[in-house]
Amino acid sequence: MSRPPLPPFTAETAALKARMAEDAWNSRDPEKVALAYTPDSVWRNRGEFLTGREAIAAFLARKWMRELDYRLAKQVWAHAGNRIAVRFAYEWRDDSGNWFRSYGNENWEFDADGLMARRIASINDRPIAEAERLFHWPLGRRPDDHPSLDDLAL
Repeated sequence: MSRPPLPPFTAETAALKARMAEDAWNSRDPEKVALAYTPDSVWRNRGEFLTGREAIAAFLARKWMRELDYRLAKQVWAHAGNRIAVRFAYEWRDDSGNWFRSYGNENWEFDADGLMARRIASINDRPIAEAERLFHWPLGRRPDDHPSLDDLAL
């Protein structure tokens, strides 16, 4: 299975790969998202360590059961060869109506077919008031004209 764009990445293809990942995560479909990773993909997400698509899909299902009204924006930080570094912010609320903005960085490593073989994520959560929210688009894909992380000073 091939998942273009393929490495080595250019600035343009790295940005496209990041946007495709953002769009998939904003779908909140764990099975769909897991297909972007190699069958034996290795993850570190905060303090949790995962291996394989099944574990990734299960993790994402748990995540989106807890992180309601999830909206994510990603931006490429750097790229070289088969690796891309992104920074991101996402907003979500818990089942008590408390809002959060989560910030982080991810390091991605891809195989020759464009599947992510390794994902290392560092993430911090910040409680925010509902009035502080910056991501108001309807659930799903972030609109193309929505301000970027840089535009929002995130």
